[in-house]
Amino acid sequence: MSQPRIVSLIASSTEIVCALGLQAWLVGRSHECDYPPSVRRLPHCTTPKFDLNGTSYQIDQRVKAILQEALSVYRVDAAVLEALRPDVIITQSQCQVCAVSLRDVEEAVCQLISSRPRIVNLEPNELADVWADIGRVADALGAPERGRALVAGLQERMAAIAEKVLVLPERPAVACIEWIEPLMASGNWMPQLVEMAGGHNLFGQAGRHAPWLSWEELQAADPEVIVVLPCGWDVAKARQEMPALTQRPGWAALRAMQNGRVYLADGNQYFNRPGPRLAESLEILAELFHPHHFHFGHEGSGWERF
Repeated sequence: MSQPRIVSLIASSTEIVCALGLQAWLVGRSHECDYPPSVRRLPHCTTPKFDLNGTSYQIDQRVKAILQEALSVYRVDAAVLEALRPDVIITQSQCQVCAVSLRDVEEAVCQLISSRPRIVNLEPNELADVWADIGRVADALGAPERGRALVAGLQERMAAIAEKVLVLPERPAVACIEWIEPLMASGNWMPQLVEMAGGHNLFGQAGRHAPWLSWEELQAADPEVIVVLPCGWDVAKARQEMPALTQRPGWAALRAMQNGRVYLADGNQYFNRPGPRLAESLEILAELFHPHHFHFGHEGSGWERF
């Protein structure tokens, strides 16, 4: 097997390359690629165009201001790409907030002199797309058998959970919150994960982007379980932003609050990354929905009680 030089511009594809056992081929990454930790030694080829610090409302306003001008929220550094001379660049077009845009990558590649890399564009909208993207990356790297083996292993782990919940008598009504202010529910692969973990998903549809959610809609649904997993944030940051929810009139009266079933989860490391760790994401949800039947040891790292 030849050794192509790979630049991965999204965190999930970096995880895919590593899960395929090909981390040694990576020569560059995005500024968000941080898992496994050893990839942090690689030079990063992207930078954000706005300040990542601030409240959920402030960040939302900055992102919207950039996207209204039809610009990617991240910048790709053509000079760094030139120095790295990649053979393969992996990016995605599913979400402009998750990666540099395909247009930006193509423009940067046109400026390259030393190499003419192949661009592998991923577009994961639902769970089946994630498996297809793993195969697409594996095929591009000349390792199709590794891709098939990785997908089969992940599907087997997840199917074991889905089969176990089929015999459980309860399916709690669940709201997954992907952004706090303004409120946004989870979409894409998350509704599928909720159902596989033995929950009844209240908001968002499989294969469709995360929908905006009004406070009145959340109140009216009165979920039994609320999982707050903001995109790009860890548990500590989610906890810091929770007053935007807890100060809403009627928050304390929600069933999830009354029964102590509001949870904070690490959206950045797990749920928001369409890659191999969606298997761990499913395990986390199973622990939250059915704590008497599942224990994978993710509490304290992947999730905390509010």
